[in-house]
This record gives sequence, structure tokens and C-alpha cells, in this order.
Amino acid sequence: MSDQPQGELVCNANEIQVKQALRILIDDYPVAIVKDSMGEIHAIGDTCSHADISLAEGEIEGCAIECWGHGSQFDLRTGQPLQLPAYDPVPVFAVTLDGDDVYVDVTNVVNGASVQNY
Repeated sequence: MSDQPQGELVCNANEIQVKQALRILIDDYPVAIVKDSMGEIHAIGDTCSHADISLAEGEIEGCAIECWGHGSQFDLRTGQPLQLPAYDPVPVFAVTLDGDDVYVDVTNVVNGASVQNY
């Protein structure tokens, strides 16, 4: 008997192209599932910490995502802002791959960032 991965099954890894993001809701909380330039999958809070804008609509370059609103960039591994005007990190959630199934655990914030409205 295998252990069930922690978190919620959110998608199949093949549903997301390299340098693409998918916006999902987990218990009404917006999460961006992102495949970076190297093909690694990340899960971050989908709302820019500077303005109420979906990060999933932004461009991905390397291991960063850019908010289309004002150009803030966030490191997908740490959630830290790399470019102003944002100065607060976005939450980074634990991701588990089980085969091609992607699980995200929004109760496991790996960078310690504040999770608003969850």
C-alpha cells in the first residue's frame, strides 16, 4: 500500500507547458502552478503582494515570474520579490509529484510567508 501524497491533486504535469502557469483555487484560495524554464513545477500564492493581480497571467523567465501589472518579479523557489515595486514575498507551497499527478499542500508554506485569507 503506497502513501497518499500530502495536499490536493491539482493537475497533471503534462497539462502545463514549460514557462507556463495555471491558476487554480484550493478551498477558494488562488494558487499559481508554474512550470519554470527548466521544467520544474512550483506552487505559489497567485496574488501579487504589491497589487491584487493574478501572477499566473505573468511571464516566466528562468525561475521567476513577473507580475504583468507593475513588473514585480518573484523567485518561484523562495517567493522573494526580485524586482520592485513589490517588497513582500508571496507564499510558496509544498508540491509533490506522484507520477505525473501534481499535489499542492496549501497548509505547508515552505517559505514562511503570510497566507492571506486562507
